[in-house]
Amino acid sequence: MQESQSLLGFLTLALGEGIITIFMPCIYPIMPMTVSFFLKQQNGRVKALFYGASIILIFTVIGALAHFVDLNSVSTHWLTNLIFFIVFIIFGLILLGIFELVLPHDFVNKVDALSEKGGYLGVFFMALTLVLVSFSCTFPFVGSLLILAKQGEVLKPIYGMFVYGLPIGLVFMGLAFFPNILKKLPKSGGWMDEMKAVFGFAEFALSLKFLSNIDLAYHFNYISRNTFLVIWIIIFAAIGLYILGIIRLPKDSKVTKYNVPRVVFGTLFLAFAAYMVSGVSHKKELSLLSGLLPPKTIVTTVADDSKLRDLPHELKGFYDYDDALAYSKEVGKPLFIDFTGYACANCRKMEENVWPKPEVLEKLKNDFVIASLYVDDKKELPKEKQYISKYDDELKVTVGDKNMDLEITKYNNNAQPYYIIEDSNGKLIVKQPIGYTSKEEFIKFLDEGIGNYKKP
Repeated sequence: MQESQSLLGFLTLALGEGIITIFMPCIYPIMPMTVSFFLKQQNGRVKALFYGASIILIFTVIGALAHFVDLNSVSTHWLTNLIFFIVFIIFGLILLGIFELVLPHDFVNKVDALSEKGGYLGVFFMALTLVLVSFSCTFPFVGSLLILAKQGEVLKPIYGMFVYGLPIGLVFMGLAFFPNILKKLPKSGGWMDEMKAVFGFAEFALSLKFLSNIDLAYHFNYISRNTFLVIWIIIFAAIGLYILGIIRLPKDSKVTKYNVPRVVFGTLFLAFAAYMVSGVSHKKELSLLSGLLPPKTIVTTVADDSKLRDLPHELKGFYDYDDALAYSKEVGKPLFIDFTGYACANCRKMEENVWPKPEVLEKLKNDFVIASLYVDDKKELPKEKQYISKYDDELKVTVGDKNMDLEITKYNNNAQPYYIIEDSNGKLIVKQPIGYTSKEEFIKFLDEGIGNYKKP
């Protein structure tokens, strides 16, 4: 963001980014978790207000303190994702009634004596969980504020993060209110327990995303796209059959009456499972799930003596910026730089929905040299190539560290995806790099790069 940008324009952009973030893929997992959490809360309306306020407060605090914490590393680390996987599994088991989370009696008494202080701490933890889980979607905007904070801006990042968090906080506050409305509706037939069970199954499905993040970032390659899909097909088909009364849990009564909502929702879940069946073995793109599913082409690290890696759609990309720049000069083509990440949902959406379009793919294949720079690549740099960054005075140990440092120091950005077009001397030939965007804007971006390139 330019320093000359007016505060009003900056805050308008922040608000717009916050609204857009609500519809991003990585926001979805926390929605059923929020509803299921507040199903069990007493004094829910006040806690719902506190929940929304906590979300906004956390984003605001990030605006003030972000330059002290590398949140991108935290959100892509194996331990963080493993913790969230376990949390989602536990929530699912609780909602299915497998067990209850019971605190020690003495502790409960102390909590009661403190006027529900523990309950509000739990609500605050839920808000913190939301911020961390959604960080792969929130990072494109938060990353810009991190840059501003490092450059001496103090109030602007705080204002921006407050406004950015406002729509997110309001939406999730509304979700927190929702269970309290449900509690006032008739409870005949145990429909509330059935709804909890549905959310429990959904928690199991969504937990798989965190294991997939670990699998992709650390190149274990255990969870392929088809494996992911088969597990989701089984879970969502089970949800549909459960709603229709074909599958029952021990505590459930037999379904004897089929009203319209039961039939509609059961059919929708079964239809969603059938939709995913069409994507097994790569037969269908499944654009509705772009960013959630593992990519069709698993991009792995390369051997030490290799300069190229396989990219989606049979593209090839250079592993290192300097190698790509040298080859750009050798063949007389502009350099297309793709700052990306293994756990980046919006990167996958671009690769699956925009890159394969014929008018895009042809240009990427024939008119550019591609540098594919993963900022969360955990491969360790050789000792002689590790260095202290001039940006933050920290030692850069991994390939991802090096790529992130390059994006920040040279291009003043640390969000992904981030696309840049340079000439063979490393100079921008499209003044404004772009991130997640439409097919039309991406084609315009590529055409401008081709048109502005002058062979050396």
